[in-house]
Amino acid sequence: MKRRKFIQSSLTVGLATTIIPVIGANNNAVKPEIYEWREYEIRFGSDQQQLDNYFKSALMPALNKYGVKTVGVFKELVPSEPAKFYLLTPYSSLDNYLSVNTKVKMDADYIENSATYNSIPEDKALYDRFKSSLMIAFEGWPKITIPSDKSRIFELRTYEGYSEDAVKRKIKMFHDGEFPIFKRAKLNPVFCGEVIAGDRLPRLTYLITCKNMEERNKGWVDFIADPEWKKLVSDPQYANTISKINNTFLIPTTYSQV
Repeated sequence: MKRRKFIQSSLTVGLATTIIPVIGANNNAVKPEIYEWREYEIRFGSDQQQLDNYFKSALMPALNKYGVKTVGVFKELVPSEPAKFYLLTPYSSLDNYLSVNTKVKMDADYIENSATYNSIPEDKALYDRFKSSLMIAFEGWPKITIPSDKSRIFELRTYEGYSEDAVKRKIKMFHDGEFPIFKRAKLNPVFCGEVIAGDRLPRLTYLITCKNMEERNKGWVDFIADPEWKKLVSDPQYANTISKINNTFLIPTTYSQV
């Protein structure tokens, strides 16, 4: 319990100037969610189905049991070598992140359902390690948006900045006008988060979704041509905010809840 309080306190201190609740039409504060994003790099020749089974039959049911209802599992649109799995888990708060993971690890059903996964021997390991990052949702997009149609693609975009202030200014750019442009271009945001723990900091990450690559490509053309975007990008306060952009195209697994 002391360790849990220490972790929460440490993260909260670091976020003191970042977490700003959004005020909705009913004047109730909308608290930004916390997202964990994992990337599993699969070992060559390993049985990927076992990781699928673990997510579908053990981890997701346990997370759902403790109130995390929208767990996303994705694979690459065009598989790389080695193949990768991506796991998105939204939490209502840092405390919720800590408490849910503690409960899941002690849950009898989870322990039983993950027994096969945990008994995989070292010489048949599914992956070497997985990367994990923790994010806090943008105040202007505080909750995950679940697309209604699963027949679609997703684009994961990561923006690295040369300094914390550069990333802060880029996030401000989203709030000062980019969100409506995304909507007009049919580049539908799923989540937008500032990475608060993980590698390649400082950076932000967001996930958008479209029906297909054609809609995605047209969307970015429309986005760049939008008069409001041209006005934003010419504003000196947004100069030199991004040093590097990475993007990955994903599709949801058949059992993904996002």
